[in-house]
Amino acid sequence: MARYDYESKIVDIPDYPEPGVIFKDVMPLFADREAFTSAVDEICEHFKDAGITKVVGSEARGFLIGAPVAYKLGVGFVPARKPGKLPRAVYSQSYSLEYGTNTVEMLQDAVDADDRVLVIDDLVATAGTTIASADLAKKSGATIVGFGFILELAFLNPRDAIAKSYPDVDVFTLVKVD
Repeated sequence: MARYDYESKIVDIPDYPEPGVIFKDVMPLFADREAFTSAVDEICEHFKDAGITKVVGSEARGFLIGAPVAYKLGVGFVPARKPGKLPRAVYSQSYSLEYGTNTVEMLQDAVDADDRVLVIDDLVATAGTTIASADLAKKSGATIVGFGFILELAFLNPRDAIAKSYPDVDVFTLVKVD
């Protein structure tokens, strides 16, 4: 099967959210049935034999790709949310990102030591959100077995950042921007 041309469904938005930044908008990919289906299928095919029991998706676009990946893999989906969005006891993790700092939270009972977790997001840039989401699952004793993305801003070296915290964990992306 020929690989889908995902790049054709990603739109560059200059000077957003600040001057000099080129924002990569993946919403057209989500809106296109063939592109979206292909992206979910390709990520699932890559990780199908990893023994995954839970998929963690980062708010908010990580929910859009993570939930269908979890469904197709036949496993549970766990959201990594912005602070104050979850109604019970949570783990919190702060991190740095391209434009400042942020925090994500996960329900303390969402994963446990028996879980093998795949962390999913639409895009990885500096890997702050990615690592924070993985760290939340790790606080419950889960094993992180993979990271999956639609788009990787390789020029920001996210793989190096991930490898510092999660060496030898599989990182898979559909599109890399050098």
